[in-house]
Amino acid sequence: MASIKFNDYLSEQLKNPDFKKGFETEDSKLKSAVALFKAREEAGLSQRELAQLASLPQSTIARVERGDNTSFDTLSKIAYALGKKLEVNFI
Repeated sequence: MASIKFNDYLSEQLKNPDFKKGFETEDSKLKSAVALFKAREEAGLSQRELAQLASLPQSTIARVERGDNTSFDTLSKIAYALGKKLEVNFI
């Protein structure tokens, strides 16, 4: 059985427009989730502590860190609680 490198496989799959759309959507969610996780960790806060500062349920912080959909209002509250500004870029 021949082996294939993941990056080669992914490059081939990204030629399919449907796959590419789904991949890019999920990639954006993951990057947002990781950014929140890193910012929270850098602030030295638990999910519960951040939730209290943002006046949100802890489950909301967990949901956002999982990459689930959320609102700009929620993200703004989280950013403010972290002492940061929310910025959205279309690249």
